[in-house]
Amino acid sequence: MMTPARLIAIVATLFCAATPASADILIGAAGPFSGGNAALGEQLKRGVQLAVDDINAHGGIGGERLSVSFADDGCDPRKAVEVATGFVSAGVKAVIGHYCSGASIPASKVYEKANIVQISPSATHPKFTDEGGWNVIRLVPRDDAQGRAAADLVKSRFAAKKIAILNDRSPAQTALAAAFRSGLEAAGTTPVLDDSYKPGAKDYEDLARRLNETAPDVIYLAGSYVEASLILRELRGLGSVAQIISGDSLVTDDFWNAAKDAADGTLMTFTYDPRKFEAARSVVQRFKDQEYSAEGFTLYAYAAVEAYAAAAVATSGTDSARIAQWLRSGNRINTVTGEVSFDAKGDLKAPRVAWFKWTNSRYIEIDPATLEPPALSTTP
Repeated sequence: MMTPARLIAIVATLFCAATPASADILIGAAGPFSGGNAALGEQLKRGVQLAVDDINAHGGIGGERLSVSFADDGCDPRKAVEVATGFVSAGVKAVIGHYCSGASIPASKVYEKANIVQISPSATHPKFTDEGGWNVIRLVPRDDAQGRAAADLVKSRFAAKKIAILNDRSPAQTALAAAFRSGLEAAGTTPVLDDSYKPGAKDYEDLARRLNETAPDVIYLAGSYVEASLILRELRGLGSVAQIISGDSLVTDDFWNAAKDAADGTLMTFTYDPRKFEAARSVVQRFKDQEYSAEGFTLYAYAAVEAYAAAAVATSGTDSARIAQWLRSGNRINTVTGEVSFDAKGDLKAPRVAWFKWTNSRYIEIDPATLEPPALSTTP
């Protein structure tokens, strides 16, 4: 196993090489850069671009510069395959993304056949790695880890309360809801409503009324911030005071901007916010200088490029098979999101689930035992 100190030494040597960049190492990055989820795609784009710029500013990788091609998949599975096919034709050496699990999973099959490593900073569906090939890596906890954490919270903090479950039918959110449901069933709890909805509607008044009629105390809402904000505003308008619990898709300022005060008190699972990590300080500041907040998955996208660069340095090249094998062998990598390592399937070896709460127009990290900010930092 390569130690972090040894890896840093190698990176420093190659990044600081006096030889000027002689060629580009082309990587692809895909996400929803237009449409309802464009704000999430912007996180991926910003993170990837700054990481590429920073690596190039330090000499690239082995004297070669990184260049990146961005492609909009709209989180659509069919479009994602088209994007993947285009990346293959363009000769990319690696892909950062796709953002959504529903796009990442079918695209991964294209990359597997083309011998291209795929590192997603945000795809959380278990199938991405459970049924993926040798080439897939992810930087975030799986949906089942988040769903189980949410079920544990409900069982401990909302015992004997009426629980409702909603999901938007997408692969990732369906898996999130399934893990939550399984956790409840293990405790003998049956939801008063377990329903799904189709994304893209202009309003969800009928769904909100049907939900409100069951008078739930807690609603587990597995869906995008776009529809979640509409549903929540309808519910609050009907007088519902149910506690909303969700996953990482609501960890974005755009959720509050759309839901307004209706979002207040919403609880969400995510991994720890790396913006407060010492390793991310300079990167966060540079984003601030660009008048951009490195929220959500922004720094995970940056870290995905860091992981690729570290593996390319360690394996002395851009061969995807060697890079994927090195990443899946438990080698530790220092990134802006902290030290990470991956197991043989490409999942994080030590996934960390944290809790956040929307309050006064911002989301803050909380202690799940009290639902309030921790007395001491919980940064791992």
